[in-house]
Amino acid sequence: MRIAVAGATGNIGARTVAALERNGHEAVRISRSVGVDLMTGEGLDAALHGVDAVVDAISSPPISEAETVAYFGTTTGNLLAAEARAGVRHHVLLSIVGIYRIDGNAHYSGKREQERLITEGAVPYTIVPATQFHDFAELAVGWTENDGIATIAPLLVQPVAPDDIAAILAEIAAGEPQGRYADVAGPDPQDLVDMARRTLALRGRDVKLIPTWSGVFDETMAGTVLLPGDRVRLAPTSFDDWLAAGGR
Repeated sequence: MRIAVAGATGNIGARTVAALERNGHEAVRISRSVGVDLMTGEGLDAALHGVDAVVDAISSPPISEAETVAYFGTTTGNLLAAEARAGVRHHVLLSIVGIYRIDGNAHYSGKREQERLITEGAVPYTIVPATQFHDFAELAVGWTENDGIATIAPLLVQPVAPDDIAAILAEIAAGEPQGRYADVAGPDPQDLVDMARRTLALRGRDVKLIPTWSGVFDETMAGTVLLPGDRVRLAPTSFDDWLAAGGR
């Protein structure tokens, strides 16, 4: 099959391209680096010519809630319109577990807007809600680190390996649209602070971590709100396995 990946140069997008190609599919990269701009629509029609399915793995830059909703609304709207013109038969969205249980998070508001446009649109779809990735803790440290000190929220998460979610997206894209898919998560719940400590130790980095709810995330994300629901697909790679393999 000819399958396009939006956000093809990002962490999950690049892995999804690789997974598709390993499975014998033709992967079409949608990214500004190859001349396709989702904000303006430039290059989209040509990129989607003859495409059977699209995997949307784009992310948003760190901007305000209103700007994030507008960004996802514009990019998703342009992508869906171009897919309809091209006769694309399946739109696969990488979404996030728990976005309807949490208010006040700009990125989650943008993901809700994506889901709204997709469910109301004309292109058959599969929405794949995933938990945080194994590398999320290290990413979160980078948001606040200053002079060797970083604040980090004590989130309870059930992280999934980046390669696992990419493989699942590639599998789903090659199949029929399924509407809302099961939550996708890793095999074990983890504490984000512990994940950060262990990842930093693997990297040989000395960063003092201060667990707090006064940083990027507040108490609305405490407890089990980020964990998968009863309808869940567990990916195989544990956080321990991921660390043992070098954390890549």
